[in-house]
Amino acid sequence: MSAENATELDMVTAHLALAEAFPDREALVQGSRRLTWSEFEDRTGRLGRYLAGLGLGCHAERSTLAGYESGEDHVGIFLYNCIEYLESMIGTMRARTVPFNINYRYGVDELVHLLVDAGTKALIYHAAFAPMVAEVLPSLAGPVHLIQVADDSGNGLLDGALDYDEALATAPDAALPTSSPDDLFIIYTGGTTGMPKGVLWRQGDLFVSAHGGRNFRAGGREWDSVEEMVESARRGGYRALPAAPFMHAAAQWIALQALHAGGTVVLPEHAERFDAEDVVRVIADESVDVVQIVGDPFAVPLAEALRKSGKTSPLKVLASGGTLLRQETKAQLAAFIPGLKIRDTMGSSETGTQAQTTADNRGGLKSIFEPGPGACVVDATKTRLAEVDEVGWLAQAGRVPLGYLGDAEKTAATFPVMDGVRMSVPGDRARLLADGTIEVLGRDSTTINTGGEKVYAQEVEGALITHPLIDDVLVVGRPSQRWGHEVVAVVQLAPGTSLTLDEAAAHCEKHLASYKKPRALIPVDAIRRTDAGKADYRWATEIASAAS
Repeated sequence: MSAENATELDMVTAHLALAEAFPDREALVQGSRRLTWSEFEDRTGRLGRYLAGLGLGCHAERSTLAGYESGEDHVGIFLYNCIEYLESMIGTMRARTVPFNINYRYGVDELVHLLVDAGTKALIYHAAFAPMVAEVLPSLAGPVHLIQVADDSGNGLLDGALDYDEALATAPDAALPTSSPDDLFIIYTGGTTGMPKGVLWRQGDLFVSAHGGRNFRAGGREWDSVEEMVESARRGGYRALPAAPFMHAAAQWIALQALHAGGTVVLPEHAERFDAEDVVRVIADESVDVVQIVGDPFAVPLAEALRKSGKTSPLKVLASGGTLLRQETKAQLAAFIPGLKIRDTMGSSETGTQAQTTADNRGGLKSIFEPGPGACVVDATKTRLAEVDEVGWLAQAGRVPLGYLGDAEKTAATFPVMDGVRMSVPGDRARLLADGTIEVLGRDSTTINTGGEKVYAQEVEGALITHPLIDDVLVVGRPSQRWGHEVVAVVQLAPGTSLTLDEAAAHCEKHLASYKKPRALIPVDAIRRTDAGKADYRWATEIASAAS
């Protein structure tokens, strides 16, 4: 429990209080489907009672467990963005079971690893994924309860599966257990640099760190009570559209922040992929206030769709995370929507939301962020806070995860205790600047040791992306006889253009030290990123190695 506030909230307590206060206010919208808060609460309760009726729930309280252990049953959510996704997140928690996200781009081996690692007891999945579910089931250790969400794939129910709406309709009329801030929430992360691992959050901590548990009208302090949170929501919630997949934490966070403000989550009707024109149409039709995206892979087509639409957009805030927006892209968006607030945000599955960029972002060449509550930089040994201009680790203090599911060693390494304070240090190099802002240098896993110097891939990408012919870029290292490792830029050029290594290196040298310039330039048709817009460095490394 935080020393800052002795009253902790969990997601179920917040959900029930908001539904009671605003029963007729819209909570969820997707196409022609519209759920009020009262209907939302009824459906999550039905799902909770169905899961509890299967014998699933909490079997060991938090006080008896280590940080990397769970005493609750785990329920996988294997869905595209839809109303059922948000119902499933809250509904599982109402049974004191734990939801966890599943990346629907995983291959069979990755999916088997995740489901086994999670000790999956139930799985809620779209019918489109039924063939893959059937393929992995024989590899799982024990029986898994299957709940299938109908879609237009044409796939029938798997043997032993129950239709989602049927599960809600047949849920027993029984009391649900009392929720607790100690109840868990699991976010699976990784898969582009290694097998996925489950981050264990106490709900009481995650609610504050990422799900709207702070009163920013009162300086960002935690809510004094659920009544204070509800009273704030009486002023009227906002309408948010998460454009990235819920299988990644950032989209979940923007949705739950909107809901916990008493607002409405609006979803594109077809969310199997990002359709910028559809998103622009939904923003206009549903008077969306806030949209969440992930960098230029979302923002560039969004700007083009806005240009084509020729309509005035009601959008007020565009929040981007995962990768910085280019200044050029920001300017285009601002031109189409005068007064639009554009925020580059930063956070991770292991930290919650941490910071946002300064107003000018130093021209886009560096990743400079205004730290939020708890964000800091610790020294290279992870034993003290870093001094000004000292390169250390980006960290988060206080409300951070308990650990990685089933992994004591990684838990100890990533979540150290410093002077009695729990910290999260997930692996980003950073520098504290004299004005109190933080320069994020990039993941330690993407740091390149070349000629005795350390080069951070993200800073080279920041310099190269300002070249007018480069539409997208990833920077990686590869072995070199001369340098030990050399800096390699994998670039997506503007259509119909060409760029030499010397030209790219000369441009880079205008902004960075000479030893940071690329020693090789590899043009590709398109930079590969995840569905959430995040860089796929494993792919880029394979491209660089093959080209050598």
